[in-house]
Amino acid sequence: MKILIVEDEDLAVDKLKATLAKLDHNARVIGITGSIHGTVNWLATNPSPDLILMDIELADGQSFEIFDQLRVKSPVIFITSYDEYALRAFKVNSIDYLLKPVQKEDLKTALDKYSAFKETFSQATETQATNIEKLVLELQNQFQPKDYRKRFLVKHVQKLVSVEVDAISYFFSEERISFFKTHDDKQFIVDYNMDELEELLDPASFFRISRSFIISVKSVNQISDYFGHRLALRLQPNLNKESIVSREKVQAFKIWMGK
Repeated sequence: MKILIVEDEDLAVDKLKATLAKLDHNARVIGITGSIHGTVNWLATNPSPDLILMDIELADGQSFEIFDQLRVKSPVIFITSYDEYALRAFKVNSIDYLLKPVQKEDLKTALDKYSAFKETFSQATETQATNIEKLVLELQNQFQPKDYRKRFLVKHVQKLVSVEVDAISYFFSEERISFFKTHDDKQFIVDYNMDELEELLDPASFFRISRSFIISVKSVNQISDYFGHRLALRLQPNLNKESIVSREKVQAFKIWMGK
């Protein structure tokens, strides 16, 4: 397997080469580039590699620009320092991503995925290019700043009032109706379900702890262990409803709270 490494940090290159050598004796690094300009020149003057390991942040910009300058005919595994919340929608077909620092197990998983789809990639250059372009488009869309909701228009005493998102402590649902409470303990009905609210809210400020709760970081007054490897939260203002972090979300919640 012939591999091109696109990475501008020497230590990262050395680690990738060493890890590749341990994982696949047939893996051969045939080129190393560290910039957009250098990568474009290399791809334009050399046969396409079987696989490209490509860092997103390069010395002269983001590697997306490479795809604007020429058609890449090889499958790409992207490498990035961004966290999982920014990357959760990036997986497309035979393309994968790795988070820095690159771990041996993660690289093995990515190479296994490449091997599983190798036959698909070898069928037609046009198909390869289409898959690459789809991934790049999704990456570009995800890395562009998203315009999260800044306020909600809600009914209050037969009137419509606009409530700033910064004033909201948490959202919750009961019997398929969504509500939110403000920091000053006012409660409103909001015309979105919890899945829609999760997409509208900035994940840096709000976290969905369960199917029926989305909380702001400012709402958490106390965190306690709860049976079943879950967490129980005491929220401000108080609500006569248990606010439990579901087991599968505990680790992500701890990371979110610690940021």
